[in-house]
Amino acid sequence: MSKVDWIVLVITLVAIITYGLYKSRTSKDLEGYFLSNRSMPWYLVLLSIMGTQASAITFLSAPGQAFTDGMRFVQYYFGLPIAMVILCVTFVPLFNKLRLFTAYEFLEKRFDLKTRTFTSFLFLLSRGLSTGISIYAPSIILSSLMGWDIFWTNIVMGGMLIIYTVSGGAKAVAYTQQLQLIIIFAGMFVAGYLIVDYLPEGVGFNDALKVSGASGKLNVITTGITENGFDWKDRYNLISGIIGGFFLALSYFGTDQSQVGRYLTAKDNTESRLGLLMNGLVKVPMQFLILLLGALLFTFYQFTPSPVFFNKAVEEKAMQTSYKEELVSVQSQFNTYQTKQQEWSRLYTVDKQEQYKDSIAVGAKQLAGLQKQYKTILTKAVPGADTNDTNYIFLRFVVDFLPKGLVGLLIAIIFLAAWGSIAAALNSLASCTMIDFHQRLQGIQTNNTDPDQCAKEYTQSKYYTLAWGIFCVITAQFASGMGSLIEAVNVLGSLFYGVILGIFLVAFYMKKVQANAVFTAAVIGELIVIGFFLLDRYNIIGLGFLWLNVVGALAVVLLSFVFQLFQRRVVQ
Repeated sequence: MSKVDWIVLVITLVAIITYGLYKSRTSKDLEGYFLSNRSMPWYLVLLSIMGTQASAITFLSAPGQAFTDGMRFVQYYFGLPIAMVILCVTFVPLFNKLRLFTAYEFLEKRFDLKTRTFTSFLFLLSRGLSTGISIYAPSIILSSLMGWDIFWTNIVMGGMLIIYTVSGGAKAVAYTQQLQLIIIFAGMFVAGYLIVDYLPEGVGFNDALKVSGASGKLNVITTGITENGFDWKDRYNLISGIIGGFFLALSYFGTDQSQVGRYLTAKDNTESRLGLLMNGLVKVPMQFLILLLGALLFTFYQFTPSPVFFNKAVEEKAMQTSYKEELVSVQSQFNTYQTKQQEWSRLYTVDKQEQYKDSIAVGAKQLAGLQKQYKTILTKAVPGADTNDTNYIFLRFVVDFLPKGLVGLLIAIIFLAAWGSIAAALNSLASCTMIDFHQRLQGIQTNNTDPDQCAKEYTQSKYYTLAWGIFCVITAQFASGMGSLIEAVNVLGSLFYGVILGIFLVAFYMKKVQANAVFTAAVIGELIVIGFFLLDRYNIIGLGFLWLNVVGALAVVLLSFVFQLFQRRVVQ
């Protein structure tokens, strides 16, 4: 990067940290540190919810996801608006009425301590691991740009973030997310504008969409239905998005403390509900536009020479090995086909010759085949290297084509997105550790008003935030080679979210089910989900990860009913 880019990057990041510390002034007790004294208006709740979702993975990996697989990933969010309505009717009023710090306190009131502890543990495990992946995502940037060792990059990335998260708590998180999202949306809009502006003369936005569509990248709606019936292994389609996405969203926003903690900061029920409902309205079009960037970027590279592989660091290592000639040979073929593809794209868009639409589709498949062949050789040349370059596609465009200053801003945007989601996650991890384990197991009341005790708990909460920050940095060291990070995070969440949601569904809607039945069902349900995941991983069955949320939730609900029925008969 140029000096100008570094100046823009440093100023932006320092300004965010300073702003977060400035806005973090609040009462030095648990309610101030974790819930901002329950004082936030709905628009800050909305921005905080969105900022917690929209990590660096969203802005770094989603355009690459659309570039490689098309826009069908947007269907993953189709169940979200329905989930928001149910949460506003059922979850929000109860959580606010009980004045909870964490969602899992409710489970002890409804069931018992072991159910609360087990559910909170599942959350801590899933959120701790996924936050580690979220730290790794922006670390890729520095590692790729500067050639730094990813080990030290993860430490630097996590360390900078921990500063204002430990110091400021929930209030610093909410206010910095507000500023972060404004900068992020502005920067992404500029990036999209420049992608279209860089297209050849005579090729406009509509033409870009035509090329993307001809190449199969505008597959926004897919049914998952083939000539052999419904494809259960297909990850993103209308049915899995509405059903599986609904269960995942209901669990994420209703039972994941990183999200529950955002709307518990609201002034009252109305503010919480407005924040959630607006999120349901805004999230799908926002994700659509981010994915559209990837589809437009694909079109851009139909007119401009494209790298056969976007992770430059791995490619350079491979070129130092005995596989160099094979790589150069495939690269040469790729360049030849790409020249043809550029000509076909020009004839289709500029000269309006519709017959070249099919040629573009065929050419896209040929180029994808050569890229796959190239990655196979890279695997041999650099064993253990991450040959999934989805996360590098948008980054490579930013570095190679954007003007000085804007590169630094876009890099800063990815950092800001990472910090917003990770900070909220660390705050929620610390709150669960403090409330559900430290205080509960020591028999300390959460509504304690003793000044000395409040100050002690406030300090302990900061230490827990620091500890989780260190844990997540360690986890980030093992995140390499996970492929598309946006998929990896959602797959990981789907291993736990269904079971957690099932416990809450039983708590809300199955009043006769008691603690032992739901606890046993939850443990067995989690084992069932892990079993389905392993069967799918080893290709014994085919089941897209979104369905794991449905499996987990239904397993807990059905098994709870059966075990409670069995217990009654034993008692009788």
